[in-house]
Amino acid sequence: MSEKRDFYEVLGVARDASDDDIRRAYRKLALQFHPDRNKGDPSAEAKFKEATEAYTVLSDAQKRAQYDRFGHQGMGAGFDFQGAGVGDIFSHFQDMFSDFFGGFGGGGGGGGQTSRRGQDTRVRATLTLAESMTGTKKEVQIRGAAPCEACEGSGARAGTKPTTCGTCQGSGQVATQRGFIMFSTTCPACRGQGRVISDPCPECRGERYVEKRRKVLVSFPAGIDGGQRLRVPGQGMPGHPGAEPGDLYVDVELEPHPEFERDGFDIGTRRRVSFPDAALGGELTVRLPDDSEIVVKYPAGTQPGTVLTTRGKGIPQLNGRGRGDVHVLVEVEVPEKLSRKARKLIEELREELN
Repeated sequence: MSEKRDFYEVLGVARDASDDDIRRAYRKLALQFHPDRNKGDPSAEAKFKEATEAYTVLSDAQKRAQYDRFGHQGMGAGFDFQGAGVGDIFSHFQDMFSDFFGGFGGGGGGGGQTSRRGQDTRVRATLTLAESMTGTKKEVQIRGAAPCEACEGSGARAGTKPTTCGTCQGSGQVATQRGFIMFSTTCPACRGQGRVISDPCPECRGERYVEKRRKVLVSFPAGIDGGQRLRVPGQGMPGHPGAEPGDLYVDVELEPHPEFERDGFDIGTRRRVSFPDAALGGELTVRLPDDSEIVVKYPAGTQPGTVLTTRGKGIPQLNGRGRGDVHVLVEVEVPEKLSRKARKLIEELREELN
């Protein structure tokens, strides 16, 4: 085995770092290299164990003082995280990981049984500009695990029930001893479930879930924009027995509109007016994507490219504090063909203006 790195170097902190600095540094590394976020990556697991060992020593005032004086040799026969399983670390530092990850590191309910939360799921949903203005409810399709109807999610054949695991007595954990220390690890007989299925359901093969398509009704608030994400709690993949399901994340895409463009909570459009109207002034009736209408007045002598703004008629803000604006870009329409009378009148106008 290669020589251990300096614990301060592992956490990336100075030797005079405060306890808070050490805790923050470890939290960052633990989140980065957590095995649940790096499945199948042994190098990430090794870095996770290395950071955990460093934090264990440097977060304890007595151990840190001993380490500062004698280095690794001063640690004696403490727990070697490099040779430990991740389950051992979780069990040994259950309170700490619950504090860091909100239960992410595993901790159990039900007599110590390990309950793993279901995985989160992501889908996309496309909204029209009108729907983003008014808000809407839409069904999104999810393909994933759903409780087996044949066994009602028990995993056992209809008419039978799972039995309590005889190895762990239903706790999902078994105790193992390393030297003078006892550690709790996942029961190998039931894989932490705390129960055994002797006669599995033929539909789900004892897995309790089958793959299905299901629909979830999602509420999109007025003002939501493309590129934003909604979280729907509890609508992700099912968790292990006794654990909460994951969450559903909906990535919002905005469908292009033929007449309007959105910029934040403002919307813009183009409108054409004739040359006489631009010269004399007038008003435009603009129908917005949500089918409401606004009247936009333009003054005499309006020039091409003039932007007319109507305040507070655009997209509702998500915090409910008002709306954006509507911007109308004026394009002056110049006729391509003229009758004799029109030509004569314009020539007279040109002479008059000159």
